[in-house]
Amino acid sequence: MNQPIHLGRVSLAAVAAVGIAMVASCAADGAVCLGLAADAASSPTLGCAADFEALASRPLDATIPGARSVKTVVDRVDGDALYFQNSVTYETHYQFVSTHLSGSGLPVVAMLAEFNTSEYFSPSRRFLLGALTHYEQPDKWVYEISPYDTADAEMVATAYAAIASHSFVAGELYFHPTSEAVAAVAAELPASVKVITTEELYEGITYQPLNVAESYGQLRFFTADELSSGARYLSFRDIVVLDNVPNDISVAMGIITAGFQTPLSHVNVLSKNRGTPNMALRGAFEAAELRALEGAWVRLKVDLFEYELVEVTQAEADAWWEAHRPTAIQVPGLDLTAIDLRDDVDLVVVDASTTLKDAVKATTRAYGGKAAHFGALTMVEGVPMPKGFAVPVFYYRQFMEQHGFDARVTAMTAEAAFQNDPAVRDRQLAQLRADMAVAALDAGFVQLLTAKLNLDYPATRMRFRSSTNAEDLDGFTGAGLYTSLSGLPGDVDDPIEDAIRGVWASVWNFKAFEERSYRGIDHLAVGMALLSHRAFPDEEANGVALTNNPYDTTGLNPALYINVQLGGESVVLPPAGVTTDQILVFWEQQGQPVVYLKRSNLVAPGTNVLTTTQLFALADALDRIHDFFRVAYGATPGAWYAMDIEFKFEGEPGQAPALYIKQARPHGQE
Repeated sequence: MNQPIHLGRVSLAAVAAVGIAMVASCAADGAVCLGLAADAASSPTLGCAADFEALASRPLDATIPGARSVKTVVDRVDGDALYFQNSVTYETHYQFVSTHLSGSGLPVVAMLAEFNTSEYFSPSRRFLLGALTHYEQPDKWVYEISPYDTADAEMVATAYAAIASHSFVAGELYFHPTSEAVAAVAAELPASVKVITTEELYEGITYQPLNVAESYGQLRFFTADELSSGARYLSFRDIVVLDNVPNDISVAMGIITAGFQTPLSHVNVLSKNRGTPNMALRGAFEAAELRALEGAWVRLKVDLFEYELVEVTQAEADAWWEAHRPTAIQVPGLDLTAIDLRDDVDLVVVDASTTLKDAVKATTRAYGGKAAHFGALTMVEGVPMPKGFAVPVFYYRQFMEQHGFDARVTAMTAEAAFQNDPAVRDRQLAQLRADMAVAALDAGFVQLLTAKLNLDYPATRMRFRSSTNAEDLDGFTGAGLYTSLSGLPGDVDDPIEDAIRGVWASVWNFKAFEERSYRGIDHLAVGMALLSHRAFPDEEANGVALTNNPYDTTGLNPALYINVQLGGESVVLPPAGVTTDQILVFWEQQGQPVVYLKRSNLVAPGTNVLTTTQLFALADALDRIHDFFRVAYGATPGAWYAMDIEFKFEGEPGQAPALYIKQARPHGQE
């Protein structure tokens, strides 16, 4: 049996060894390990890495993986006394100072609300609050303050100097600005304070945990092209190592990509839905340690600091699978009584007897989850949206029955070859889609739709978006499974009929079929409605967002996460070598600080995809959406909740691009 592989981090033993070496170099100055106990409340000095480990915790905000922190306090009324606080026992600065630095000859620490106002924002604050953080993979020691802290350059330099002179890191210490506002302060620091940016820290990261989970499966290696071309196939029981982030991927028990992902990539959203581990590891495709286990049954555990890959027996993997088979998803039943093309504002009806969640579910049965949430969005005051309407699922079912496609699906899914061979499934589903793409639409439906478009959207290129009763559900988003297409009424080269047939046919995408099979969804219980609004062919920017902080699910550091790119370039799957703006906006904090985790390389250096005005217009809309849907998806006390948003900025030549929210759905709800 092979030994476990730990490639995701430097081990604690290695960290301690580094500390011992540092202690040796510091010994001439009298610095030695203090032998701090894990229950020590604080220490005025850190003699070595072992002392740091005794007091360190994982930071509440894990935007950069592989970090451990010791919170620091400089008491300005007590001669700039320095405290390295036990950050496991005391998760926040307030817990520590109110317990140990209040009274007994020192000023009494105020209540929490007043403390936060004074100690993060007042020029006359008593405390300088921050953290000494070690980022393991780039092996950098940094001093950080909260992204919303308004400390000036003198305060930062004072705390930095105290930490450097009272710890073993000494000349290895950097200051890491955690927001745009803090970066502006960093520009005023003296030369004695070494500054390192988030981008520079990321350059040293080789391991990226995306979805923290554990599973068992057979380790297989594929290129992304092999999967997208259908040259090779995954099974439910595979843990796959990929050379890059794929356009599409069917169900797997775990994913390791050599290319880094974004938190809102389709690969990661699907992994969260499935509860399966997902990670990125530079060089994974060629890594000898991983290749040695190719074809073996393994256990993959992805954690925030490390991953573990261990060979197991097939019997162990089979037992795990039997104990962890996914719970079948019950999709809302189809309502085939609705036959009207319904405007967005009329899609969801909430009254005294109906909750928002129940109203969305009711609409989903007739018009699909995407259209239902789009209709609910129209109720959110101050959220800009394109005008739209929905085509009910009735017309999809009519199309399937008129051409015998439903009977064909029943017959082919009963065949042993179809059930047992993914290549057969892929081939037969592709033929079904091809036949659907040329089948005639019902003449009455075409007449009804054409009249609607001529009246409300004359000479407008329209986008027809997938809206099934098996996506955008509480517990199953179905992200990336189905297809959306555009068309122009009356255009022989770009007809709306082709777009509609293409969207309907995407119910039978191979990836969608495999995902539904994995989740126990009855394929013939799925119906495709359509959400339609004008197309956005010339957007200035597009993106996705979460209305809560994906890097901190404790709720202690709420933020809005935004991933945005110039023009129409994909944000969930950017081309190789292309980066996007990835942003946290701490909307609830004073000053509403902005943190850029990564930046787009499609804009000029020193510039951003969105202007400050655009960014804050988007943040305001995200905040409104978060509050509105909280009653439906965030009602569980203490549970992390977010809405997953799609947006665009578009404007006519000479006009400032305007924001349009295109979609809102519950993110990762179970």
